[in-house]
Amino acid sequence: MKAAIVKAPNTSPVYGDFAEPAARDGHTIVRVKASALSQLTKSRASGSHYSSDGAFPAVAGTDGVGVSEDGRRVYFALPEAPFGSLAERSLVAAQRCILVPNELDDITAAAIANPGMSAWAALVERAHLQPGETVLVNGATGTAGRIAVQLAKYLGAGKVIATGRNEAELEQVKTLGADVVIPFSLGALHPLGAKRYEQALIEELGKSIDVVLDYLWGETARAVIAAIAKGVEDVTPVRFVHVGGASGEASIDLPGAGLRSSSIVLMGSGYKSVPLPALLNAVRNTFDAVGPAKLRIATKSVPLSEVESHWNAPGKPRLVFTLG
Repeated sequence: MKAAIVKAPNTSPVYGDFAEPAARDGHTIVRVKASALSQLTKSRASGSHYSSDGAFPAVAGTDGVGVSEDGRRVYFALPEAPFGSLAERSLVAAQRCILVPNELDDITAAAIANPGMSAWAALVERAHLQPGETVLVNGATGTAGRIAVQLAKYLGAGKVIATGRNEAELEQVKTLGADVVIPFSLGALHPLGAKRYEQALIEELGKSIDVVLDYLWGETARAVIAAIAKGVEDVTPVRFVHVGGASGEASIDLPGAGLRSSSIVLMGSGYKSVPLPALLNAVRNTFDAVGPAKLRIATKSVPLSEVESHWNAPGKPRLVFTLG
């Protein structure tokens, strides 16, 4: 079968022939129709993600939409190694498949599943968002951040604050539900201007903040934590949920005094910190919310045969590889 094959760590996949999966008890062979290019897919393919088994050669791809052996149209996640989702066929444990609603097309379902899962799991499973609470999305201009803004509103957030690098794109995020935007251009990424950005956060978060969804980590996350410690009233609990590291900064300098002087709760959200059944349920709930919440995601579809030239495509619009 044709597939996107990763032959060694830290290399891009090549389009070629790979052995087809064989039937196995408790599993189904899925005829793949669409699979999105996500950061998870890239990091697992490189062998750098904590959930990667590091075995090569292997087919890239962590999830997708296709047709199971019994003819059902399904979303599937985490195929059995070495069979990823970027192939004509994949081998998937039956419990890792869920039905795709008839009204949802393959490309939209494949594109929205991963960012929807991450946002829903962070808001519901980890932060336990309550109606009327205030949510800050750190990194709201990315594909996942945009979905997080929309889902936070859908789930009952009374106020959504969005941060991001691009001011024009932050204005777009307002149309998705953000009530307040704070651009990094105030100084978040520049040491000499960091205080100005931090002060803007302090002024806004001092009014109200309950949940932070962080898609970036790095200096912007540190600024948010510092602003919570300095600007939020004593003993006001704030749940800070780290979802992604799009900044590329693996660690931050976090003064212990900031934690001692606030009731901030730091936690992560993702595969292994949230049980897989709950993550799949988050995808199911996202699918069901697409219509009622009017969820919007920009997509671009290309055939899998072009994987080599599109592997390093930017995250927006969400790239979806199609087969058949």
